[in-house]
Amino acid sequence: MAPPRSTAPHRVVVLALDGVIPFELGIPAAIFGGAEGPAGEPLYEVIVCTLDGRPVRSDAGFAIAVEHDASALERADTFVLAPTQRLGAMREGGPPPPGLAAAFTRLRPGTRVASICTASYILAAAGLLDDRPATTHWRDAPHFQRTFPRVRVDRDVLFVDAGTILTSAGAAAGVDLCLHLVRRDHGSGVANQVARRCVVPPWRDGGQAQYVERPVPGPESNGTAATRAWALEQLGRPITLSELAAHAGMSVRSFSRHFQAEVGIPPGQWLTAQRIELARELLESSDLSVDRVADRAGFGTGNSLRQHMRAALGISPSAYRRTFGAGAGAG
Repeated sequence: MAPPRSTAPHRVVVLALDGVIPFELGIPAAIFGGAEGPAGEPLYEVIVCTLDGRPVRSDAGFAIAVEHDASALERADTFVLAPTQRLGAMREGGPPPPGLAAAFTRLRPGTRVASICTASYILAAAGLLDDRPATTHWRDAPHFQRTFPRVRVDRDVLFVDAGTILTSAGAAAGVDLCLHLVRRDHGSGVANQVARRCVVPPWRDGGQAQYVERPVPGPESNGTAATRAWALEQLGRPITLSELAAHAGMSVRSFSRHFQAEVGIPPGQWLTAQRIELARELLESSDLSVDRVADRAGFGTGNSLRQHMRAALGISPSAYRRTFGAGAGAG
């Protein structure tokens, strides 16, 4: 469920540590800072801080100056940890240094916490990921799991939403995570607007498994991108695996293998995810009945749509519409 709507912008506080990676540090400001309400009002306020308010060195050869110290965390609605190349003992399971540990105590109960890329090491070192699902950069995932055995590491996804604590995979997956939070807070319409402004996709197919180093496909492979684009135009009707393979000019076995390698998930799972996204857009932007939305999104019946949305999002179509529909929050 989305947090209650408020007239005050949701405050996002981003912590930059010594050795911070500039690209990831800038993601929250780019994504949250671009989210606007119907009248163009900002939906988020983004504040960047360091532990003591002084500049920190980036890993790119320049310093980053900020206007706030760790006291800004006391006012955070969402706290984002940017990754640093200087994890120190935390990379081997040691505790956070005293200044960083003290910063965590400034957070109010219920504050949403998110990490980008290997900043998940910091959350794990602080014990915040114990017995929770989480992710990190695929290259570090095996080491991360060995170092923090109590964390339920999913190395194949772009991000993990565990409620009040979220973790993302490497680098640009921080964009996916922040767009997900905008979508969770304000619906796919606002998230899509932010994505267009930033010239990035509102969501990416599959997970980070598709970016893991593996042998390059042979020259006989023409890829499945064209077939995926075709399938998106056919979501309102049943689509079989044989149809997809035939469109791609491959055998079913070859198509399934290439699809999994490119997208990171099987074709059927991908189709379901696209249908859920279409259903979400229809629930937000139209007054179609749940049964009609289900039909247009290819689920066939309202009951089928309800089952899939509850499994994927933990919410019913009607509840989703009340939260994110065109009239939500009006009056």
